[in-house]
Amino acid sequence: MRYFLLFVLSLTLSGCSGLFFYPERQLLLTPARLGLAYQDVYIKTTGQPTLHGWWLPARVKPGKKPIGTILFLHGNAENISTHIHSVAWLPAQGFNVLLFDYRGYGTSQGKASIAGVNEDAERAIGYALSRPDVDPNRFVVFGQSLGASVAIYAVAHSRHRAHIEALVAESAFYDYKGIAKEKLAASWLTWLLQWPVAATIDDTYSPIKAIPKVSPIPVLLIHGDRDPIVPVDNAERLFRAAREPKRLWIVHGGGHIQAFAFKEYRQRFVDYLTQILEQGPAAAARARTPPR
Repeated sequence: MRYFLLFVLSLTLSGCSGLFFYPERQLLLTPARLGLAYQDVYIKTTGQPTLHGWWLPARVKPGKKPIGTILFLHGNAENISTHIHSVAWLPAQGFNVLLFDYRGYGTSQGKASIAGVNEDAERAIGYALSRPDVDPNRFVVFGQSLGASVAIYAVAHSRHRAHIEALVAESAFYDYKGIAKEKLAASWLTWLLQWPVAATIDDTYSPIKAIPKVSPIPVLLIHGDRDPIVPVDNAERLFRAAREPKRLWIVHGGGHIQAFAFKEYRQRFVDYLTQILEQGPAAAARARTPPR
């Protein structure tokens, strides 16, 4: 009982961070081991932890330009070395990819928090768009699981939203308080904790509140109908709250962040982004629609 009470206290005092973040410091894999060209990158901002990431350049024929650049925000466990498989196939399809670790993950400095991770997403957007090898009119933000929920808030409120051509969120949860209550309610040991612990969570970054503000940037939600971690009704709630243009892909038979285990979804994803990016930038219109 003593250890259980200590667990309860730690959750309460940490604002429930222990429910959201499971970082791993050791990098278990590198792009080189997957046969990928890459560059180590470091995102530095005065007064903020330095973040580490990998830049994966698009594989294109001489004289050809990349289709676009994708910023990838990974899930809540481990680090980029175990999430790289989600995007390792994209450079061969003609996309640059930037993936990075939030504060406290991998070799990035600091300690993860809801506010800090959301700030890191905005910093990564700014860094990507500052690169000379990135076309600022062909830029996409793609997140999975926790990263998908972070991506929704980041795109809705980014200072750089005029250059974001699409948002893709796979296996996103609709609300930090909501998912915490759901997980705590799943066990009789923690069932009574769902209300007091949820009350300590900062609701500022709620995806369900942010997603209407993404418009007019196109949003694509992807979710497996057999997701055991983030049930598919989270995507359905987010889709109802989102404004046009929006799409929802339900992956039949798919679990948590498993869409791209299916070849047909990989091709569908490439076709979708190619179509969006070839329509041309809508920067002027989006600049007139500031974050709300």
